[in-house]
Amino acid sequence: MSKFNNILKGKFLVDEDAFKNWRMIIFISILALVMIASSHRADEKVYEIARLKEEVAELRSEAVDSRVNLWKLKTNSSVARALQARGVKPSSVPPKKIRVTTKEKE
Repeated sequence: MSKFNNILKGKFLVDEDAFKNWRMIIFISILALVMIASSHRADEKVYEIARLKEEVAELRSEAVDSRVNLWKLKTNSSVARALQARGVKPSSVPPKKIRVTTKEKE
C-alpha cells in the first residue's frame, strides 16, 4: 500500500533516481504523441480514399452516359435527321466504286 501511495503522491518524480523516471515518462509521452498523430493521419487517408472512390464511381457513370449519347448520335437515323435540318438529303443513287489500276514499271 505504501508504494501505491508514493505513486499517487508523485514521490517517484522527486526522488534521487527521478531522472530515470522522467526520461521514461518523456519517452512514453513522445510515443503516445506519435501514435495519436499516426492515427489521425490514417483516418485522413481513409476519408480521402472514400472520397476518391465516390468520385471514380461518379466519373465512371458519366463516361457510360457519354458513351450512350455518342452511340445515339452516331446512328444513321440521327445523322440523317441532323443533316435534313440543314437541307442535306440522302442520295437516291448508290455510290460507285472507283478502281485505279497502275502499270508496273519494268
